[in-house]
Amino acid sequence: MSRIKLTLPETFSFTAIIPIRITDINYGNHVGNDAVLSIIHEARMQFFIKHQFTELNCGGVGLMMTDAAIEFKKEMFYGDVAEVKVAATNFTSVGFDIFYRLEKVEAEKRITVALAKTGMVCYDYDRKKITYMPQQVKEALSQK
Repeated sequence: MSRIKLTLPETFSFTAIIPIRITDINYGNHVGNDAVLSIIHEARMQFFIKHQFTELNCGGVGLMMTDAAIEFKKEMFYGDVAEVKVAATNFTSVGFDIFYRLEKVEAEKRITVALAKTGMVCYDYDRKKITYMPQQVKEALSQK
């Protein structure tokens, strides 16, 4: 059975600190796979806010997630704090990828708990069509 293998960028320009909530915990008593997608969504929103963007107004265009991939490495539990490193790369004329490295600190050791990627496309929600990415978005999000 083949597995997803993500190749992350060497550097990340942003880190979001996200405490694990009780609602993130599943019946296995650890963070559920669906909660990891929510955690990276929160990290993405914080990343955009840092650049004064939102998913509905990113330099004058909207954004839509077109795909997502997650590699689970270790468990997270209630009370853990996820440090989510974020980087935007692979820019095209209409979109880009966002990579995430989720880590936690345990016994003074940094542990990678998940790797993730989301594909983002610029989208005109009024016309219901993919649109071109403004240059200012590429410049802002690609800063190291």
